[in-house]
Amino acid sequence: MLFRQLFDPETSSYSYLLGDELTREAVLIDSVSGQLERDLTLLRELDLRLVYALETHVHADHVTAAGRLREALGARVAVGARSGVRNADLLLGDGDWIAFGAHRLEARATPGHTAGCTTFVADGMAFTGDALLIRGCGRTDFQDGDAATLYRSVRARILSLPEATPLFPAHDYRGRTQTTVAEELRFNPRLGTAKSEALFVEIMRGLTLAYPKRMDEAVPANLYSGLGPDAPPSPHGPGSVAGVMEELGRQDAENWQGAGI
Repeated sequence: MLFRQLFDPETSSYSYLLGDELTREAVLIDSVSGQLERDLTLLRELDLRLVYALETHVHADHVTAAGRLREALGARVAVGARSGVRNADLLLGDGDWIAFGAHRLEARATPGHTAGCTTFVADGMAFTGDALLIRGCGRTDFQDGDAATLYRSVRARILSLPEATPLFPAHDYRGRTQTTVAEELRFNPRLGTAKSEALFVEIMRGLTLAYPKRMDEAVPANLYSGLGPDAPPSPHGPGSVAGVMEELGRQDAENWQGAGI
């Protein structure tokens, strides 16, 4: 699988490009509007066809490029079913999965930072959004966040993966690029093995955090795939996983009906 980790220095945000080297189908996780031209250039240079623009959640610190990627390339916007995004093409429930080429990507509901947070698992890697950061986690004091829910989500749906699993967050502010399940179980000061749910809730309640400086711009835009409240509805959906795959030209779409869809 082709894999690129991409960085936006203004917001310390990571985006992730995954591609099938044979079919050239690709997905992009957590795009940033300010990096649209970079991403379009990279897709063109690598001769990749973007089939899905995926969002781990409705971001409060930057505007996504998902809707603009749909306009430019015909990619489908896919988000968690509880994200609140109004014009997505595909709403992914816990355990749903999509395909790009020969690769399968599973959506795992990991609410708590926001109600609609989703972790994506593919080829032995997990993309955790803001639910789990390197030696930390996302805040739980806005967007229907809840500390107890986040604790249970991370423990049950992320840190239950094999300990060698590489974890890739949506942000890092100290120059780190990835971690593993084993590292976070051992070293995460909030969610490590030694921390109980009650202690985690106490830690999160005691945080004094500034209001995100771009929240009033980013959240309203991201509820419409980065296009804002005046954006038209999705021209495609929201539809079923198999239905979207069939629209994208997958001849094996019917094989994706049933368990996991």
